[in-house]
Amino acid sequence: MKITIAAMVASGLLFAGCGSDSEGGGSSAETATLGQEAATTYSQIAYQAYSDSLETAQALDDALTALVDEPTQASQEAAKAAWLDAREPYLQTEVYRFYNGPIDNPENGPECQLNCWPMDESYVDYIEDDPDTGIINDTALPIDEETLRGKNEEGGEEFISVGYHPIEFLLWGQDNTEPAEEMPGLRPHTDYLTEGGTADNQDRRQDYLDLLGDLMIDDLQFLVDSWSPDDESNYRAGFEGGAWEDALTKMLTGMIILSGFEMAGERLQTALDNGDQEDEHSCFSDNTHRDMVQDARGIQNVWLGQYRALNSADSVDGTGIVDVVASVDPELADEITDQIEESVQLAEALRPDDSDEPFDLLISLGNTEGNAKVQALIDSLRAQEELLQEAFRRFGFSVPEPPQ
Repeated sequence: MKITIAAMVASGLLFAGCGSDSEGGGSSAETATLGQEAATTYSQIAYQAYSDSLETAQALDDALTALVDEPTQASQEAAKAAWLDAREPYLQTEVYRFYNGPIDNPENGPECQLNCWPMDESYVDYIEDDPDTGIINDTALPIDEETLRGKNEEGGEEFISVGYHPIEFLLWGQDNTEPAEEMPGLRPHTDYLTEGGTADNQDRRQDYLDLLGDLMIDDLQFLVDSWSPDDESNYRAGFEGGAWEDALTKMLTGMIILSGFEMAGERLQTALDNGDQEDEHSCFSDNTHRDMVQDARGIQNVWLGQYRALNSADSVDGTGIVDVVASVDPELADEITDQIEESVQLAEALRPDDSDEPFDLLISLGNTEGNAKVQALIDSLRAQEELLQEAFRRFGFSVPEPPQ
């Protein structure tokens, strides 16, 4: 889901801006030092989380190539497993959105080339009621980078042609099973067989899926480069080299908007209100519970200044925003720490074991216990949003003019 900075300001979601000279503003030397250190730690986490996302995307790309080279049930299952693995670190990077940073800069940010949602699956490939729909079945369209990137969001935000979710759809297919069956989409591997396959245009489906992995790697490499410590002219250099108040504004903005507007609102409340599995974030794979866990953990990473990397030697443990806030209001810092931990635990409680109910069953109308689990997480995220906004105000930040 996209949201512009102007829209956030208009709706009262964004309190960003620089101005720490008002009452309660953290203007002490200690706070300034901690703010600068927190910006450095934040950059380190961003770089490592995007690096881990790139590494897992490369493994996914290899698995997609193996699937199209030799379509079997085993190669399809391996590709699905690689997609699930790739989501784990990437979801922890979503906290780096919402302030026009590298991921969603309006000029070249790849957010909607990577993770835009919701997706009209019929825009990409056949669906149950229309076997001839989608880019794959429009043989007048070439399957190449220019076409797929150009078609992304052409005519509407739901017309997504590239990124994690089209790959998810091409691996799992539509989830036409009833929620009570507790199963994801059931696309057969034979959709990729050029002889004796179960769907038309198998060769185009192969080319499409294989190309999506390559495009993902290109986009993630851009993000790794943007946060690299080895480039004195990239985004990270400017982020760390600027005023700590500006950095703190951006860090808190990402946490606030992801907590409230995105997670509690767009991804959870909408799905719960409608009770429709089409509204869940990873609706083809039934992986929405992990989306929530890792999004919540991404917020916690930034707050605490910690990140557990794929390779433990690359893990980060530094100054977090908690330390900056604690320098001006220790009680508020403790309260936010506890609230974020509660959100993580409630996200994990959505489906603590794969044998438990998937998200589409939790949101089903009439599932009182499942609905309550989702509502508890929503309530925790809303409380978290309010506390983070209080921290924002504690530094005396003021609303800026929206970008032109």
